[in-house]
Amino acid sequence: MDLATASSVLRLLADPTRVRLLALLEHEELTVAELAAVLHLAQPRVSTHLAKLKEAGLVRDRRAGVSAYYRANNEGDEAQHSLLLSLRESIDDALLREDSARLPGVLANRAREEGWADTVAGDMERHYSPGRTWETLARSLLQLLGTGDVLDIASGDGITAELLAPHAHSIVCVDSSERVVEAAAKRLKPFANVQVRQGDMHALELGDQRFDLVLMLHALTYAEHPAQAVAEAARLLRPGGRLLAVTLGQHDHRAAVEPFDHRNLGFGSAQLDGYARAAGLDVMSCTRLSRERKAPHFEVISLLARKPA
Repeated sequence: MDLATASSVLRLLADPTRVRLLALLEHEELTVAELAAVLHLAQPRVSTHLAKLKEAGLVRDRRAGVSAYYRANNEGDEAQHSLLLSLRESIDDALLREDSARLPGVLANRAREEGWADTVAGDMERHYSPGRTWETLARSLLQLLGTGDVLDIASGDGITAELLAPHAHSIVCVDSSERVVEAAAKRLKPFANVQVRQGDMHALELGDQRFDLVLMLHALTYAEHPAQAVAEAARLLRPGGRLLAVTLGQHDHRAAVEPFDHRNLGFGSAQLDGYARAAGLDVMSCTRLSRERKAPHFEVISLLARKPA
């Protein structure tokens, strides 16, 4: 961000009302009427400020019937987003806390008037409702699967194995961290069909064991030699077995991932495809799964490959 752009953003936020609007829209998608009710301001005044924020790319809107819903634009310029985040984290003000306290009442009125589903139609995945969580969805859909013998590489503290255990014949979890392995063993103790071991994804010592499914869920960002890790996973597949790898797409945000001990800056689809083919696998798909809405907009890509029968 150059000096002129930064100065423009700071001038825009010199008005406290715009700061209050952004603080609310970071958490909820709201109409002009709802914002006016929270802020105790006239709707025309709120509309004027929203227009300026939208023109600057700080908020976005979507139409739903006769209403327009506004929210913070987290897909804007990364440097601008970082500046806003720094400002927001440095502000502690009673007026902002009062706005936050009034917000639940306004949302409750919306639900009574329109019905919850109608208010979030077209954007439902961003909103919470009781019992409707990603964990619930995952546990429900996993009941449809039969995974056979599974190897979970870089398995962490065992959350994936916990989800899969009721639907798998057996699961072997491998992670390089002794402390993480201990946590996984404690979590997975109720499952007689799950083993937890410490090991190196580049050279797995599992004897003659072979697997129907090998998982590498965010494992490759921790691989010093990712091609070797994929080849090792392929070696342990039975003929007809599948490898599922999910990892960050290639990026240049080293500072953002350093706290997580990543060994590399993600991968392109062509790279993953090449690793799998070099390991003797047939690639079934290699595609982008998602792109985060907030800066720095990390992408996640997925590889699904099969060992020839």
